[in-house]
Amino acid sequence: MTTLNTPTTTDTLSSYNPSTGDLVGSVPVTPADQVDAVIAKARAAQPAWAALSAQERADMLKPAGEALVAKAEELGRILSLEQGKPLAEGIGEVNACGAGMAETVDEIAQAVQPEVLTGEGAKSMLHYDPFGVCATITPWNFPILMPHWGVVPALVAGNTCVLKPSEQTPLIADEYVKVLNQFLPEGVLQIIHGEDDQGKALVAGDVDMIAFTGSKTAGQHIMAAAAPGLKRLILELGSKDPCIVLEGADLEQAATFAARNSFRNCGQVCVSTERIYVQESIKDAFMDKLLEQTKEFTIGDCLDENANIGPMVMREQKEHVLKQVEDAKSKGAKVLFGGNQLEGNFVEPTILDGVNHDMDIMVTETFGPIACVATVKDADEAVELANDTEYGLGAVVFGEEEVARKVGRQLTAGMIGVNRSMGGTGGAPWVGARKSGIGYHSGPLGHRQFCQLRVVTTNEATSEN
Repeated sequence: MTTLNTPTTTDTLSSYNPSTGDLVGSVPVTPADQVDAVIAKARAAQPAWAALSAQERADMLKPAGEALVAKAEELGRILSLEQGKPLAEGIGEVNACGAGMAETVDEIAQAVQPEVLTGEGAKSMLHYDPFGVCATITPWNFPILMPHWGVVPALVAGNTCVLKPSEQTPLIADEYVKVLNQFLPEGVLQIIHGEDDQGKALVAGDVDMIAFTGSKTAGQHIMAAAAPGLKRLILELGSKDPCIVLEGADLEQAATFAARNSFRNCGQVCVSTERIYVQESIKDAFMDKLLEQTKEFTIGDCLDENANIGPMVMREQKEHVLKQVEDAKSKGAKVLFGGNQLEGNFVEPTILDGVNHDMDIMVTETFGPIACVATVKDADEAVELANDTEYGLGAVVFGEEEVARKVGRQLTAGMIGVNRSMGGTGGAPWVGARKSGIGYHSGPLGHRQFCQLRVVTTNEATSEN
């Protein structure tokens, strides 16, 4: 097997299967000095796009959802070949974007409708106007879902959009844009390809807002570059999500969640469980169940029907994960499962026991299939350690219901699950706290982040808006 480096910028950007090293395809690189022209085209298209009603824009996108569903197998295969996740998951990711399109765009259109406030003889109209041009910069771990989450609300809100996908997964993003552009006016949605130079040119260009999903470090650079223009930002950044397991927990449920959320997508998920804190009195019973669940995961190529975990997307990511594991072992952590060296970009699902916060793997984001388990004496210690991080995206606590709810309210993450995953109900936004994000997306509150709020107040007797 071939282990891959991050590609370097050439006239074309090639995408390789991270399992085999085989070429999947390539796209033309957008010269960095042409990014301003792309933005100018988006700027020129924006007034006519904004002149449509939000519902008209939403209705224009609905057929794109049907087209995505119709092409789910074809696009899902491209996604899995260049990202590495099992084919069923790749197809499922495309299907989810397409099947939910109509409901999503209607929700966005409703969220950005004007609101009315009255009182003291006056009426205030709250208008949710587009910013103008939105730059959307997305990662490789969910390479159609992440563009979808950024592009669709920006468009329905009346912005035009320039998408810059990860250089690791350009093919599926390119196909996604082609599908949407079958139904959109020219210039409303464009895509640029490349690496750092193109991303920096986009951030520095004449855009009004930037929606970014990626690492904390990259987010900090974007925030600094956007500061002179006070460009509006939505930043979903890294995390180090904790899972707390206390007395009274359903240990089968807790272990099933901890294993799946540590290992799915080979741990390459922004809300992966990266720290597990288990109360001492139930530790042995929990570990037995965690071991059972971990054995259910099989590594392999995306086209291997028996595999439910693929590879790391690139060599550098594998090296980072293994370096953290070795550091933890050198400081006393014990490998209870896995830990074997594998060929290529594959990393075995691994359980580390006896970890502590002196180890880098309990402090720095891992983004790999490693379940790190620490023992705590009680809920107070669990909360203290769970909050001992600069991050704050997701967190989960399992335990007796009343106790678990109280513990959940003490955690500093933006999204907390109590005896379940941290994902919210329909309409809930996706929120990062602390250094895991600025702003938020999804749900009516998240959709409005793509809008400039303007308040127009008149005497109540007038009928003008």
